Amino acid sequence: MKDFQHCIAFFCILLFQMTILHGQTAQKVTASIDNWTVVNREVSFEEGVIHLDAKESDGKLWIKNSEFHNGTIEFEVKGKDAPGRSFVGFAFHGTSDENFDAIYFRPFNFKNLLKKSKSVQYISMPNNDWAKLRQDFPGKYESEMKPTPVSGEDWFQVKIEIRHPQLKVYINGSAVPTLEVDQLNTMKNKGHLGFWVGNNSEGWFKNLRISRSSV
Repeated sequence: MKDFQHCIAFFCILLFQMTILHGQTAQKVTASIDNWTVVNREVSFEEGVIHLDAKESDGKLWIKNSEFHNGTIEFEVKGKDAPGRSFVGFAFHGTSDENFDAIYFRPFNFKNLLKKSKSVQYISMPNNDWAKLRQDFPGKYESEMKPTPVSGEDWFQVKIEIRHPQLKVYINGSAVPTLEVDQLNTMKNKGHLGFWVGNNSEGWFKNLRISRSSV
C-alpha cells in the first residue's frame, strides 16, 4: 500500500513538473499606443480595434518589450477584397525592422478559384520573400484557407503555433492547420512580435492574445 501511495505521489509531482515545463501563460495585449511602436504607417486605436493605413512598402506595429521564443499567437484580422492591395498578417522573431519572419494573408484570393492556393503565406525576411519562395519552392510556403472565410472583407480568427522551427497556422478554430512549415532561419528563434501589412495595404486587427511556452 505504501509503495502504491509513493507511486501516486511521484506521478503527481512529475505531472506538476511537466505542466510547469510545457505550460503557457496567456497575455491579452491592450490596443493602446503606449504598448506599440509603429513603422511606416499611421495607426489608430478605437474600441479595441487597431487600424494601419495603406502606404508604399510594408508596415509593422511592433509590441514593446515583446521578446518571444515559442508559444501561441492568436488574433482577429480583416483586410480588403482588393487584388494586389491587401496583405495583412503578423511578424515574429523580429530582430530589426528588416529582419523577421511573418505569416500573412491575401483576402482577395480567398474565393478566387484560380488563386485560392495563394491565400496564406509564410516569409522569412530579408532573404526569403514570397517571390523567392514561390520560385524556389512552389506551393510549399503558401496555401489556401481552411476553412475559407465568408469573404475577403470579413473578420477571421488566426492562431499561430510556434515550436521553433515548426510553425502551424489555424483559421477560425479549425483543428486542422491551414499551413504547416518549418522556419527557414534556424538561428532566428526569438525576437519581437507585431502586426504586419504589405505594400499599399491597410489592415484591421483586434483581440490579440499571446501565450509563451517555457520550452
